[in-house]
Amino acid sequence: IGRACCSRLAEAGASVVVADVDEVAAGETATMVGARASAVRADVREPGSMRTLADHVLRSAGRLDVWVNAAGIYPATPVLDLDDDAWDEVLEVNLRGTFIGAREAARVMAAGRSGGVIVNVSSTAAYRVGGAGVAHYVASKFGVRGLTQSLAVELGPHRIRVLAVAPTVTLTPGLEAQRERLEGAGFSLDELGPDLPLGRVAVADDVARVVLFCASDLSLMMTGSTLLVDGGELT
Repeated sequence: IGRACCSRLAEAGASVVVADVDEVAAGETATMVGARASAVRADVREPGSMRTLADHVLRSAGRLDVWVNAAGIYPATPVLDLDDDAWDEVLEVNLRGTFIGAREAARVMAAGRSGGVIVNVSSTAAYRVGGAGVAHYVASKFGVRGLTQSLAVELGPHRIRVLAVAPTVTLTPGLEAQRERLEGAGFSLDELGPDLPLGRVAVADDVARVVLFCASDLSLMMTGSTLLVDGGELT
């Protein structure tokens, strides 16, 4: 999803800094996006890393207009087998990482006095409880939705808009890697698509298109909302 967002934002004219804990993956994405993109290593679990990233964007581009918090993990673990470390890992990446990224982006945006947009990636899991094995994931995504609302209220006076997108199941390499574990927890990827009103699950570009809308002036009077990219799942 992050890679697709980079591509769509660059296509719309943005200069993109691709940040990933996997420096090789970041470089691959920047190469795919083209001349408008550069790559750096960053870890959402480390506040210093996020602060360095925000400062890097300011130094290299002169301003920071849009920040997308797209890092997330989705391990499937039944609650009776869910130990403290596994719980902490998901909340640390999905929720704490989103907060740290948003805080550091807002710090730079507020200092620049030109406003900006922060887009968080939540999930339809922020609206309903999914299948077994995702208690930590569901908790983190409910948290992202609430965090988005709180940030919108507090950052509005700085002309910083904060929105979130909530995708349905989205086919990504990371999700495919979890297929066996998810199905073991009773969650079938193959069965979900035909059950949705639009008849399919999402692909990354479906989400990226909505992120682009959030980042653009087309959503100028929107903040605090979480936009569903769910193929009708919640209906």
